[in-house]
Amino acid sequence: MLLAAALALAATVTGAAGASAASPAPSPEISPPSPDISPPVPPDLSPSPEGSPFGAGCAAIENTFAGIAGQPVGTAISEVPDLSTLADAVEEAGLADRLNSAKDITVFAPNNEAFEAIPQERRDAVMADKEQLTRILSYHVVEGKKAPADLEDGTTLKTLQGRELTVKGSGDDLTINDAKVVCGNIPTSNATVYVIDKVLMPE
Repeated sequence: MLLAAALALAATVTGAAGASAASPAPSPEISPPSPDISPPVPPDLSPSPEGSPFGAGCAAIENTFAGIAGQPVGTAISEVPDLSTLADAVEEAGLADRLNSAKDITVFAPNNEAFEAIPQERRDAVMADKEQLTRILSYHVVEGKKAPADLEDGTTLKTLQGRELTVKGSGDDLTINDAKVVCGNIPTSNATVYVIDKVLMPE
């Protein structure tokens, strides 16, 4: 009887041990890190902000825009290579300080090609005549910073010289008297500049 009890106890212990061996405790599940599947950020395809410079001629001078934005217009003109003849004329007329100290003006700035279209003899005579040069340059300046929206077809603008300019066209296609705007709406600290392809002559 003792032998039977011992055998029964041994069978119980063996069965329990087998059950433990056959059913190990489950390991905790460790999830791998999720891969980064965020979509790529698309490039900024929004249109240029309203008020940006416009015109086919801007490509030749756009590298100067950032530098002149914080400068007064008399100084800014001298920083633009394609306006170097105008800068010389402003200097000859003694108008740089006046332009720099002006508040909120618009300058219609003839580019170098515009000056080159004037016969050399006449150009030299004008550059040597300070009074006449001042009158011509003042005819290119109007009060107020004019945005393209202000320059509607048929608009007239009174210049600092006293006579008026007439706007033709609209938007990106503007003519001031008979001079085409080749790059417009260029900001400086105290002015808006429109580069034109002819020198405006007051009658």
